[in-house]
Amino acid sequence: MAKPLHGVVLGTPSIMAPYLAAFEAAAPNLVLMPPEAVDDPAAIAFALAWDPDDDAFRPYPNLRLVSSIAAGVNGILASASLPGDVPLMRIAGEMQAKMMAGFVTWHVLWHHRRFGDYLANQRLSRWEHLLDRDASEIRVGLMGAGKMGGAVAESLLALGYDVAIYSRSGRNVPAGVTGFSGGREALERLAARSEILINLLPLTAQTRGILDADLFACLPRGGALIHVGRGEHLLEADLLAALDSGQLAGASLDVFAVEPLPRGHPFWRHERIVVTPHDACDSTPAQVAQEVAAALEGLDAGRLPTSLVDREAGY
Repeated sequence: MAKPLHGVVLGTPSIMAPYLAAFEAAAPNLVLMPPEAVDDPAAIAFALAWDPDDDAFRPYPNLRLVSSIAAGVNGILASASLPGDVPLMRIAGEMQAKMMAGFVTWHVLWHHRRFGDYLANQRLSRWEHLLDRDASEIRVGLMGAGKMGGAVAESLLALGYDVAIYSRSGRNVPAGVTGFSGGREALERLAARSEILINLLPLTAQTRGILDADLFACLPRGGALIHVGRGEHLLEADLLAALDSGQLAGASLDVFAVEPLPRGHPFWRHERIVVTPHDACDSTPAQVAQEVAAALEGLDAGRLPTSLVDREAGY
């Protein structure tokens, strides 16, 4: 039997606690513990992190791997003590991509098929047919061409939607999808042809605040936004103004600048906004344990994780 590897969880205890039992069950060769249980910091080989403190990594000189518990890594990259020479990975498995595809597809159908209006009609006992356009007539734009963007694109193509996708590099454009690449001008061209715009971008210095009034103005009037990237992508006042003016007819929001979303926030009661609690594609703690175990086995064989983070790019 291989010698156990010891790891530490770094982040809010209430968030990280479920991973302790999950690793014990799904990856018994990995001994995961909270910082207060670590007797020998030099024996810690890996860290599982989410929004760690600035000095969280400092006690552990022999880390071989740092992993997020999700696709996002901006909170980890912000930690001043994150060692620069240790591989950093995010969780980006096939199951997570499928969950995201299902979640986003539901919201595309919500906006295209006007299910919010059907619910309003039910409250009024009103019998009214609302479907007037086929999926092939609806242009959908995806911001982000990673694994999740590809899975979403394939799901929407299977239902007949006209799909385009934007990425800075222009790589990973699925077959049957129109690609846009480059800077802001290319993104605005994508928005101009998208009745439903979906944000799946990672959070970087370049993408912070990217969902703004200027971008909303590029969409066809009466368009919709599905936002499943990061809360800091969105300028909230600009979205409310676009909805109130009719430039946007609706929005689905799963991520927010402040989470949990404060009880008095106007998004909660806006009739054209669907709010979900950052739940689009959570990986289970067991799935995280399996991906981290596979990554550590790969490192033993000289292979870097397939979901290795490019620190310069920020994802």
